[in-house]
Amino acid sequence: MAFAICQLLTANCLQACPVCFGNPDSPLTKGTSNGILFLLGVIGLVQIGFVALFITFWRRARAIRRRRESFHLIEGGAH
Repeated sequence: MAFAICQLLTANCLQACPVCFGNPDSPLTKGTSNGILFLLGVIGLVQIGFVALFITFWRRARAIRRRRESFHLIEGGAH
């Protein structure tokens, strides 16, 4: 058990992948960077979609409010 814990706590450079080791010219590193950028782009597009949705809600509410204000009640009403 102690041997396993020592093996886990001591990392060799030979066991690290190019991304973890930091080789910037490795295709694995470039692919990982491109994947991260793609996922950030997806997150950005989703956030832009939420902003557009709330702007649409705001515009619709404003239009409904204007339409409601355009109607005037008759004083005295129906008897």
